[in-house]
Amino acid sequence: MMNREEIMKLLPHRDAMLLLDSVACIETEDGAVARGRYLVRGDEWFLSGHFPGNPVVPGVVLCEILAQSACALLAGKTGDGVLPMFTGMDGVRFRLPVRPGDTFETECRIVRAKHPFYFASGRGCVGGRLCVQAEFSFALVSGQ
Repeated sequence: MMNREEIMKLLPHRDAMLLLDSVACIETEDGAVARGRYLVRGDEWFLSGHFPGNPVVPGVVLCEILAQSACALLAGKTGDGVLPMFTGMDGVRFRLPVRPGDTFETECRIVRAKHPFYFASGRGCVGGRLCVQAEFSFALVSGQ
C-alpha cells in the first residue's frame, strides 16, 4: 500500500489536487488492479460551492480520483519528466453522491495499451455501494 509521499513519486499532483490517501496494486487472475482510497474531509476547495449547505463531490473530481488510482499501475513509467495526461472518458455513470465523511474507494485496471496511450476502466464506491463507473484513457507525455 503506497501512502501520499510514495504516490507523489508517481504523480505530479500536489497539495489540493493529490486526491489519493493511499493506493495498492494487486495482481489478480484477471491482471493487475489498483485499489485507492480517499477520505473526503469536508474542507476541500471543490466542496465550498458544490453545493452550499449540501456538499457533494463533483463528478469530474470523482473521475480524477479514478484516473490517479489507475496511474499507480504505471509505476516505473512515470516520473523523470513523464506525465500522465487525461485524453478521454467514456461510459461515465454516476450512481450515488459522495459527501464529506465518506471514504471513496476505487478499483481500476488497464484494459489496453498502445504506447503512449493507456485505456482503463474504473469504479468508485462508498461502503461497498457503487457511486461512479467509467472507462477512460490517458497518455504519457514529456512534461515541460
